[in-house]
Amino acid sequence: MEQTLYEKVGGEEAVTKVVDYFYDELVLKDESVNHFFENTDMEKQKNHQAKFISFALGGPKQYSGKSMEKAHEGLNLQPEHFNSIATHLHDALAHFGVPEDDIQKALTKVATLKDDILYK
Repeated sequence: MEQTLYEKVGGEEAVTKVVDYFYDELVLKDESVNHFFENTDMEKQKNHQAKFISFALGGPKQYSGKSMEKAHEGLNLQPEHFNSIATHLHDALAHFGVPEDDIQKALTKVATLKDDILYK
């Protein structure tokens, strides 16, 4: 049986490290997107993001929070914001040694949600 991307990257422990790095070292230091998180409970956000990344990697922890559309309602996210976040996800996964082919598979899955996130 073939391993999921989630298993290949190291499961829950690895996803937690990726999420911490994603926010602490990339997203929250990026002035083009960090303002979206000014009034956000970051521990809660990281927990949701870990579940979301697990979903993107084919893991067992499925995201069960608000729909993507509801979660991004009122933010009026534009393509450049989505692309910045996707780039940060790419870079966080790469930082922890995830192979480029696997990163692209995860980003392809994330891209399927673009219409539920933009312009809300």
